[in-house]
Amino acid sequence: MVPFNPIVSTPDGNPQGSPFDEIRRTDDTGEWWSARDLQPLLGYLRWERFEDSLERARVAINNSGQSADLHISRRRENLPGGTKPRSDYKLTRYGAYMVAMNGDSRKAEVAAAQTYFAVQTRKAETAAVAAPALPQDYEEALVALLGKVRENKALEAENKVLAPKAGKWDEFLNSDGLCGMTELADLLHTDVRSLTGWLVETGVFRKQSSQNGGNRNMPRKMYQDTGLFVVKQETKNGWNFPTAYATAQGIDLVVDMWEKRQAA
Repeated sequence: MVPFNPIVSTPDGNPQGSPFDEIRRTDDTGEWWSARDLQPLLGYLRWERFEDSLERARVAINNSGQSADLHISRRRENLPGGTKPRSDYKLTRYGAYMVAMNGDSRKAEVAAAQTYFAVQTRKAETAAVAAPALPQDYEEALVALLGKVRENKALEAENKVLAPKAGKWDEFLNSDGLCGMTELADLLHTDVRSLTGWLVETGVFRKQSSQNGGNRNMPRKMYQDTGLFVVKQETKNGWNFPTAYATAQGIDLVVDMWEKRQAA
């Protein structure tokens, strides 16, 4: 199957015809997506498998210091004909982006969704804001204000994920702006084997063996694609092997998760 193009643009540069635009919904809180609508566009045949991606996205949002309920909120969907209601999720644009980032990266549909939401999020951040129509009454003004507040919160959440905390980890970064796993383990007062083993347990890394049979756990692709980790091929004593590094954003994520683990 040939994957669809997530963004089709008109001559003036405006997106048109994207399947993600076609399933977008709006209400008094602004734009949102139904997880049930999004499921087939991400290539998932079974709701149970797709719900795993939703839960991973919720965990990632909470780990970033945001509220998952604000961006991926559970809801009940009433079906016509008196059929028993089924579970669904209401997703903000940021929530849908995080679901795509936590989906099965082997699926072409997931890659298309990642592209769509990343591009549209960046456009939303940089586009000039048009003058809004004046509210006609007090109630309409309150609804407009509430929608703007929620939109700003969503953009703040996106920026928190996309922008590293400048300078905070400079002393731990090498000349390429990266931190090795040994240095990161030292920062957390643990050893590298314990650190990478714990990252496997949390789903940030995947379990992998080195050529000599030892452990060489590596970050999952979704965490590399979002700029949290970098994997480099290095050579030592005639052996070629992958080596994981954390970016400043990656250090932020690991330290936050580690502190929450210690507190628990």
